[in-house]
Amino acid sequence: MKKTSGWIIVLILSCLPLWSLLKPGLPLSHDGPDHVARIANFFQSLSEGNLIPRWAGNLNWGYGHPILMFLYPLPSYLASFFHSVGFSLVDSTKLVFAVSFIFSIFAMFWWVRAQWGTVPAFVSAILYGFAPYRFVDLYVRGAIGEHVAFIFPPIILIGLLQLARFPKKPIKWGMITSLGLAGLLLSHNAVSLMFLPVIFLYLIYLYFFETKKRRRFLIFGFWFIALGFLLSAFFWLPAFWEGKYTLRDIVIQGDFTGRFVPWSRFFYSPWSYGGGQEITKQLGLVHWLGVAGAIWYLLKVKNKPIRWFLGGGLILLVATLILMTQLSAPLWAKVSLIQKFQFPWRFLELTTFLTALLAGAVASLLPKKLLPFIIALALIAALSTFSMWRPEKYLIRPENYYTGIYESTTDTGESSPIWSVRFMEKRPQAVLEVITGKTTWSTVSRQSNLHRYNLKAASRSRLVENTLYFPGWQVWVDQQPVAIEFQDPDYRGLMTFWVESGEHEIVVKFTETKLRYFADIISILAWLSVMGVLGKLLLKKYLC
Repeated sequence: MKKTSGWIIVLILSCLPLWSLLKPGLPLSHDGPDHVARIANFFQSLSEGNLIPRWAGNLNWGYGHPILMFLYPLPSYLASFFHSVGFSLVDSTKLVFAVSFIFSIFAMFWWVRAQWGTVPAFVSAILYGFAPYRFVDLYVRGAIGEHVAFIFPPIILIGLLQLARFPKKPIKWGMITSLGLAGLLLSHNAVSLMFLPVIFLYLIYLYFFETKKRRRFLIFGFWFIALGFLLSAFFWLPAFWEGKYTLRDIVIQGDFTGRFVPWSRFFYSPWSYGGGQEITKQLGLVHWLGVAGAIWYLLKVKNKPIRWFLGGGLILLVATLILMTQLSAPLWAKVSLIQKFQFPWRFLELTTFLTALLAGAVASLLPKKLLPFIIALALIAALSTFSMWRPEKYLIRPENYYTGIYESTTDTGESSPIWSVRFMEKRPQAVLEVITGKTTWSTVSRQSNLHRYNLKAASRSRLVENTLYFPGWQVWVDQQPVAIEFQDPDYRGLMTFWVESGEHEIVVKFTETKLRYFADIISILAWLSVMGVLGKLLLKKYLC
């Protein structure tokens, strides 16, 4: 298989399951409508000049919600770009799913081809893209963050591979590593954590088997990994530290109970559009053949690098499978970090990667006369998922269904402020209400992060601004900050404050906390350094 033809075949195959996205409407999935509403709020905040949207003003029945602080922003940035050039919100969301699917397959092909060659790359790329769980994410769950995250692990690993092979020219591949890691961290919180052991194990492999400049490789490898964390610090740093102000740990505690997967379902479980426990958990028949081949060659081959690869991959796969079964229940109960994954079967993202990788490794060891057979098996694996290439049905809604007040918190309540109720149940009567006193008011302007009112109070009055409080919200009366009360049991989580008699200008604004400012500055400096280096490389390439 020639290099160019391999790319073309991979492109054609990766487009086939996306045909259903061309039909009108939003594929009706578990999270699909909520994702479009979140993206609508993200785009609105972005268009108001907030480069890092953190507050969703129209969610939660109009009370607003801090979910954008904790929700992976990269899919929303991508969808906002598509929306800004003319696509509807629904079509922009579908484009993110489509582009991510294609690019994830390309990324796996790119990395494995550099590792073992074109045919193994084709096998790994097809099994990576056509694992049943990929279509669960695409057409059943509508898990846009997990779906986008599939792009980045292969990009990180090819960056590290080439950094190990060419340590004297580290900038190009180091930047790819950093941008890939930043992309992963900005795509999905839990998936990023899931893949960190894979990244560091691959670093160890490269240290022993792929580089002669070991010390130089380690220095550059860890530096560019650190740079990836710095580039994305504006998101993960506040999301991690300010999560203590949400119901996250309360809501997800024990959420894993009853969600473990029986071993038999990894081998076969029927396709279903039902809830989390009903979705298929099977890895795929050809994927299991790849695992069997990996076990066979692990016992047979003497080559240390490939034995390390096969052994490490199999150990990780077994560990991942155990984490999804009842055997790991005591670990889930005792280790709070694992509970952040919420559902044990979410580790299917990692098994999809590992089984595709092991199959590629096996393909690299097969005699040449068997390569057509392994290519045929990969094609069979792709075509066997044909019945999964479509949603159950489509949701047809006008655009204002997503851009207006959205009557949902859009998650299970884990991002709700800890001092508020978990779910609001009705819209407020007005954005600003008088609790005590005699006051008239009018709205001057209202944006996601900034609300302005003119107010005339006949006496000292207490008001409630029907927006959930979260650190960063401040109230000014005539340009002077005033105290906010947000734990009144009659107005749980809402901002109440006092004004004196007279005419006043009220400003309610969501600002950056010191931690967010710190995280923003870190990321700005990191991005400026990356753009400066890339700009220098381009100038050197085209002007010298």
